[in-house]
Amino acid sequence: MPRFFVQKEQIRDGVVSIFGDDAHHISRALRMAAGECITVCDMQSLEYECELTDFLPDRVLARVLTERKSDTEPPYRVHVYQALPKGDKLDSIIQKAVECGAASITTFSSERCVVKVKEDAEAKKVERRQRIAAEAAKQSGRSLLPTVSPTLSFSEAIRQAAEADIPLFCYEGEDQKTLSAVLKEYKAAQTDGKIPEISIVIGSEGGFSQAEVKAAKDAGLISVGLGKRILRTETASSFALACLVYELELS
Repeated sequence: MPRFFVQKEQIRDGVVSIFGDDAHHISRALRMAAGECITVCDMQSLEYECELTDFLPDRVLARVLTERKSDTEPPYRVHVYQALPKGDKLDSIIQKAVECGAASITTFSSERCVVKVKEDAEAKKVERRQRIAAEAAKQSGRSLLPTVSPTLSFSEAIRQAAEADIPLFCYEGEDQKTLSAVLKEYKAAQTDGKIPEISIVIGSEGGFSQAEVKAAKDAGLISVGLGKRILRTETASSFALACLVYELELS
């Protein structure tokens, strides 16, 4: 069943109003008709099965049939901080991160990034990346729409990442502490049942400089290894996110 995201205020008295690209997609691309059903998510963990009723010039209306709490979101909120990769790798990184449960994706520029940020093009790039995230969220059955943020400096990225309950800095040179060990320690110490905030910082193709590693550790991030093999930047975030799913969701 097609899935769409709306703001809570778009649902009034059992009727959902769908605007813009989503309305066009329903009526023109999918060629749906009155009487057919869609799933609507209010981005507050509620899902609604709805029946299409009216196709107006500026909107599509649907009647709410059932309402339920979504069970597709992980029991934690994970924020991916990704150093800018070359080419179109970021498209796949965003897509897979959303499928694996990321709540947000933020790019940053580091010393060894080949790609440089162009301020005049950044807004359009963020808009495009957000569309990729939205499509991945619909395809994978997410009930929350992950956000894609503008590119940060390295220092600002690690400052933000350090605010998480579990701030992870994935570094191929780390041979003392593994991601699995950190997650097991957290699970053993957790007693309040709160939903943890987790950050995952991933480097570019060239990895991190020693100065950046030191800065991250000084900021309070936990340096972790992802195994004995060196992963490509386009693989690392999906791998780390899959580890979170296994340790905190499936086990």
